[in-house]
Amino acid sequence: MKFVDEASIQVKAGDGGHGCVSFRREKYIPKGGPDGGNGGDGGSVYLLADEGLNTLVDFRHARRFKAQRGEGGAGRQRTGRSGEDLEIRVPVGTIVTEADTGERIGDLAVDGARLLVAQGGRGGRGNESFKSSTNRSPRQSTEGTPGEERNLQLELRVLADVGLVGLPNAGKSTLVTMMSNATPKVADYPFTTLYPHLGVVRVGRERSFVMADIPGLIEGAAEGAGLGHRFLKHVKRSPLLLHLAELVPGDGADPVRVVRTLERELERYDPELLQRPRWLVWTKADLLPESERRERAEGLVRELGWDVPWFVVSALAGEGTEELAQAVMRFIEQERNPPAPGGGTPFEEERVQ
Repeated sequence: MKFVDEASIQVKAGDGGHGCVSFRREKYIPKGGPDGGNGGDGGSVYLLADEGLNTLVDFRHARRFKAQRGEGGAGRQRTGRSGEDLEIRVPVGTIVTEADTGERIGDLAVDGARLLVAQGGRGGRGNESFKSSTNRSPRQSTEGTPGEERNLQLELRVLADVGLVGLPNAGKSTLVTMMSNATPKVADYPFTTLYPHLGVVRVGRERSFVMADIPGLIEGAAEGAGLGHRFLKHVKRSPLLLHLAELVPGDGADPVRVVRTLERELERYDPELLQRPRWLVWTKADLLPESERRERAEGLVRELGWDVPWFVVSALAGEGTEELAQAVMRFIEQERNPPAPGGGTPFEEERVQ
């Protein structure tokens, strides 16, 4: 299925039914009174978050949605039937914005979340409701009000505990493939990944987290170069970012410069991304003898001056991935269940030892 993370739709709530003007006409009742009923309310339009969906591709073809209008009132004080509400299912993680004003309407970040995006019109009043002691035979009624009509912009941001960022061919897809159940395309040329992939990493019974692989970044990505800039929004929800860089770049590039490039692109796109936890993962360690890997990685970290957790892995050989998965799992569990104030976190205690 094609991955689509943006869509524009138009929604129209149902109009309210008109009120009725009617008078009783019954045998043996010489003076029948007004008995026109009210109109029914129009149906409203809701968006419903559904975890069974993972793309907005359905909205590339169906872009106009209209709820049922309310029926008009009738004689004998019969109220018109209200229109049925319309529910539109969207993927969990969809952000809804008013296209004409840019106002954010809601964020459907939880499965089953329901968001009202267009209110149905109110039904009109029949002449029976205008009856009073001074107006015994009212002949007025009101029309139903029109339902709301809106142009909406839908933007999907995937929900992942961990976001992977790195240059093309940094080994992101291979790492996701080896650690999770995801099957992104892996090849030895740049931009193999064309859209985000999610993988569930299981580290034990009922212990797992979701990892997101996005297309590789290149210098100038924040200004539109390459593909990664378009998908950076998908890691904005992730509480942890993993910077992936080759321990020995195949093109002879300086690993420190590579990491600095990633930092600059994140900052240009959204400075807030640099404020969240970011770990460093040196990939493709199997290209160096085992005795040299640790020493080279330590030297690069010192040159970077990063005081963050770092790891050396070879996803292809399965080396270092278990240690990385366990550390990430501890961090995610800490995020999901924050410790009481004043208490140290398991990860902090481990680093101090």
